Amino acid sequence: MTPINLQPPKIEPVPTGMPRPLWSVMIPTFNCANYLRQTLESVLAQDPGPEKMQIEVVDDCSTKDDPEAVVREIGNGRVAFYRKPQNAGAIANFNTCIERSRGQLVHILHGDDLVLPGFYQKLESLAQAYPEAGFIASRCFFIDEEGVILGVTGRLQKLEAGGRAAELFYYENHIQCPGAVVRRSFYERHGGFLPGLVHSADYEMWSRAVGLEGGVTTPEILACYRTFAANDSGRLKRTAENLRDLARVRRLFAARYPDFDREKGMQDIIGWAFYQANFFAGKGDHEAAKANWAYWRQITPFKLRLRHHLGRLARKII
Repeated sequence: MTPINLQPPKIEPVPTGMPRPLWSVMIPTFNCANYLRQTLESVLAQDPGPEKMQIEVVDDCSTKDDPEAVVREIGNGRVAFYRKPQNAGAIANFNTCIERSRGQLVHILHGDDLVLPGFYQKLESLAQAYPEAGFIASRCFFIDEEGVILGVTGRLQKLEAGGRAAELFYYENHIQCPGAVVRRSFYERHGGFLPGLVHSADYEMWSRAVGLEGGVTTPEILACYRTFAANDSGRLKRTAENLRDLARVRRLFAARYPDFDREKGMQDIIGWAFYQANFFAGKGDHEAAKANWAYWRQITPFKLRLRHHLGRLARKII
């Protein structure tokens, strides 16, 4: 098993004397300039001005498009652009976004996601009403490449009046990144995203923020998370790497939280591996199905694998 580094990267405070807006909207990009226009337009439609909001696109060395050109066209001088000297991956780019942020509230908004009207106003009011909360979030729509709504994240009623219920994140990630805001002061005290995680790095961060400094959520749906086969999540599912990453974060949770049920956490991953294998098989993606079946066999106890095999034989005979 891949060991997990439990020490988050350190986030330095904003240098003394630097202007401190309320908001830092940090937009990480990598080969998603075709969606970046909509992302920027959704933010600029709610822009309270540069004194109150920093807006910056942080590009992880895109190779297939030109996000800087989109920033120049849509941002019209209002949006800053920073291109990293070399590609370092999504999670490292999240941490670069935090390091470059100057605002009190940091919103990491993927370059293919977007916010809906009222997002910043509502989350600002929650941040003011719950000044002790390190984490503030809204619900999100899941949308496809064309912006068609596929689903919606559920409510976290236990956090709608604030609280430190980290257990809500033990077995499921209820919050998608475009709906999440974290105080920069939290990152300064407790570090950035764990570089040893990929698919589950946000999941770990939300649990850490809520557990250590508390969180508050709104039942309103104020952001959109775009899901499609070519994005990071889609690619990771094809190789079952999303589940290996989930297993890593579950081992971390077992070490961090005494009440975390390790067996329940593993059974959940077994179920997801089975689902993903069947899903890709049904789509005719035999390579992805094979990868997920291989991981399912690797992590599933022998008795369960034998029961599944006998069940398949019985169905063939009938």
